[in-house]
Amino acid sequence: MKPLDPRLLRRARAARRYVVLTAVLGVASAGLIVAQAVLVAGLLATLVRDRTVDGTVATTTLTALVAVAAARAVVAWAQERWAQRAAARTVAELREQVVTHAVALGPRWATGARRAEVATLATRGLDDLEPYLVRYLPSLLLTALVTPAVLLVVLGLDWVSFLVCVVTLPLVPLFMWLVGVMTAGTSERRLAVVQRLGAQVLDLLAGLPTLRAFGRESGPGARVRALGDASRRATMGTLRVAFLSGMVLELLTTLSVAIVAVGVGLRLVEGYMTLQAGLTVLMLAPEVYLPLRQVGAQFHASTDGLAAAEKAFAVLETPVAAGGEGAVAGRVGAVVLEGVTVRAGDRAVEAPSGLTARIPLAPDQAGRGRVVALRGPSGSGKSTAALVLLGLLRPDAGHVAVEPADGGPPVRLDDLDHAWWWSQVVWVPQRPAIAPGRLRDVVGGGPVSDEDLRAAARTTGLDTVAATLPAGWDTPVGLGGVGLSVGQRQRVALTTALLAGGDRPLVVLDEPTAHLDTEGERVVLDTVRAWRDTGRTVVVIAHRASLLALADQVVDVVSHELTATPAPRPALDGAEVLR
Repeated sequence: MKPLDPRLLRRARAARRYVVLTAVLGVASAGLIVAQAVLVAGLLATLVRDRTVDGTVATTTLTALVAVAAARAVVAWAQERWAQRAAARTVAELREQVVTHAVALGPRWATGARRAEVATLATRGLDDLEPYLVRYLPSLLLTALVTPAVLLVVLGLDWVSFLVCVVTLPLVPLFMWLVGVMTAGTSERRLAVVQRLGAQVLDLLAGLPTLRAFGRESGPGARVRALGDASRRATMGTLRVAFLSGMVLELLTTLSVAIVAVGVGLRLVEGYMTLQAGLTVLMLAPEVYLPLRQVGAQFHASTDGLAAAEKAFAVLETPVAAGGEGAVAGRVGAVVLEGVTVRAGDRAVEAPSGLTARIPLAPDQAGRGRVVALRGPSGSGKSTAALVLLGLLRPDAGHVAVEPADGGPPVRLDDLDHAWWWSQVVWVPQRPAIAPGRLRDVVGGGPVSDEDLRAAARTTGLDTVAATLPAGWDTPVGLGGVGLSVGQRQRVALTTALLAGGDRPLVVLDEPTAHLDTEGERVVLDTVRAWRDTGRTVVVIAHRASLLALADQVVDVVSHELTATPAPRPALDGAEVLR
């Protein structure tokens, strides 16, 4: 990543405003530095030459010095305050963009290492960008503004000191480059360790109930400790390099200022320059190198953030297959899957393979609904077929078409606006996402009348669950449904779907009875019947005989093993949270 990557300015509005503000403050800081040096040098030169200073002149000079010092303090305060604000807003903007884009890339893209990478970026990874924005970037801009301005003043006072500064200044970035070459990859390795640690911890947390069931919950602790130690060693290695490189740069700049001071002293002794000019140059010489010293000191503190930003840009620049902009006029009459085939990840398997089916949508009349069951062995691609039907995954072969109810020509799903299509669908995944909050707010998801809430809850049995909770409908629910059992979470998801999809003709359920007992299964069956009775078409991925017995249409989903190496997966369609 470049010292100031244009991609950061394009994607983060807060970063653009911050760069402009920092440039303005840098110009003000340069002027104040020169004014302070000139005032102090003039006062000291008069005092040394005349052994006294006129009271009026001293008062005026000291007042001006106090004003300059106060102005420098205000500039530094403004820089620090806006740096913190801009860093927080920039990180928030990038985090939102990464999560949104990962969702748009679809569930098949965000798996395995990619899921861990996005999780790390969205939580801890992008926070490492803060040192870059708060410390490194201002120093970089001050180097581009203050250093040239001070050098011009030095040139007007003493051309020899100017030449010394011009010759020694390039040594600082040269040594920074040498240190960077020697330590290349340190931050990338540290971020990789953190991502690997995050991925394994996420997997352990997801499988913790299973591990506890088999009495193996303490076994992975050693692996987590080993990864933690690896992260600690990588972090300490980065800090060690930062301290050593900072020492090298401090020594170099100190020697450069000393050379300037020796030259000024010799010319003062020989009488080749005035005392005021010499004092001014001596006070300005450290300011010439100070921004570069700060850049060097903050360089390694910013590399973690730069590495995270680079990974964020890699996610954001992954292309998303664009959907169409059309919509079906009137009501949807049927959804047709024609030869739908999807390669199963990196395996030489098509699942589903050549899936062809026509799913009529009910005419939204009570008692004329329809239940369609997707049947097949595990791994045959039933859930994948549902993702294709929803428009979340583009098949490798075949297509999905939507037939208008008025008998018009079918329209391919790829040519439809996905937002419009998702407004026609209710989706309840196998593991529904449940937001934290009060039970009433979690289920309603917005303004909903008590009458509608009670009616939906009676259908799913959630009213009985709410009656047993300590605070009833006001009981707090944690992220993902923490505080509720698996069956209760399923009832929450079904109730939410009933409330959200009252006018949507298609309902898709992904194995709604998985991990449920007999009572939970009965609730699901009653909910499916309620949807059918209101005139909805319910597509359900079914394993249990009870769901198959309820179906009006059964579609068999099969897989097919390939003998040749499968081609790379195509880009995925956009995705949003469907309700």
